[in-house]
Amino acid sequence: MSTQPDLLHTEEEEALRAAVRDLLADHCDTAGLIARAESDTPHDIAAWKALTEGMGLAGLLIPEELDGQGATHREAAVVLEELGRFVAPVPFLTSAVVATEALLECGGDDLLTLLATGSSVAALCVGLHTAPGAAFPVVEVRDGALHGELTGIADAAVAGTLLVPADDGGLYALAADSATIVPQTSLDLTRPVARVVLDGARGARRLGPAEPAVRRALRAGAGLLASEQLGLADRSLTETVRYLKDRKQFNRPVGGFQALKHRLAQLWLEVVSLRAAARNAAGALAAGRDVDVAVAVAQAYAAPVAVRAAEEALQLHGGIGMTWEHPAHLCLKRAKADSIAFGTAGAHRAALADLVGLQAP
Repeated sequence: MSTQPDLLHTEEEEALRAAVRDLLADHCDTAGLIARAESDTPHDIAAWKALTEGMGLAGLLIPEELDGQGATHREAAVVLEELGRFVAPVPFLTSAVVATEALLECGGDDLLTLLATGSSVAALCVGLHTAPGAAFPVVEVRDGALHGELTGIADAAVAGTLLVPADDGGLYALAADSATIVPQTSLDLTRPVARVVLDGARGARRLGPAEPAVRRALRAGAGLLASEQLGLADRSLTETVRYLKDRKQFNRPVGGFQALKHRLAQLWLEVVSLRAAARNAAGALAAGRDVDVAVAVAQAYAAPVAVRAAEEALQLHGGIGMTWEHPAHLCLKRAKADSIAFGTAGAHRAALADLVGLQAP
């Protein structure tokens, strides 16, 4: 029997995709996304409740005995692909994947139950830019309280629980209202980041060792981020093709010009290759085999393709693509922000070279 992940979706996964896409089509319309991005509350709480309370998706990776779905990373990848397609401003990646993986590694069954039911959102207080193998900042444990600042924490603004790595080697769970959350300027208006300030915060609970929990969480986040980037790239390509079929110059569709056909054909090939890399990473995470290599390959390839797809969409939409009313800028900003999330493509290429023993001379 082959040990390679099946890159094709099962019937159940296709049904999940269709259900998530229908739900997001009802909640994440372009006008609403742009209006929310301009506001002080960019998160779509209604969409998040529909995903969690209505479909139970916050608990996909959580075992059934903890009220979760007991699913795998393949199902989570399906959800993230659709969330990327709609640039949905919900904390699925940060809470249902990254924070959940950290808790699965170091304990906290009660917290996992809360996450599974959608009763709470958790945020791992490690900067969104941190690669799986990189060092990460910690706070100080002094006199039974936590002291310090951590920056670049994605979706901290809607978190009820913060998972904080400390200098004693532990990962602590802390109620978010015990910290000061200071919004930071972010290129991606749909995934805000914040500075978490702990000034003698008490009531934190030590869950277990931080190092393995953070490494596992960041690795899963990087691997499944590729599926979000796939959704972004596929949406950018699909919408651009649709626009170029309708837009006419010299009494013929713009998409009929050979130069544009070649650009779109090349982009299609890159998106197809990204689909294979993203699904391979999700399958490797689900099976627990060759995970580091699969994640490094996916992230080394995903960011450049997603950014190029979003750039091509903006340019080939012409003047309308440059306007604030068109969603092209949201896709481009998410793609650019994702390109440094969980490590840059260059960092993952370097990690891959180490993993396979092909270091540069």
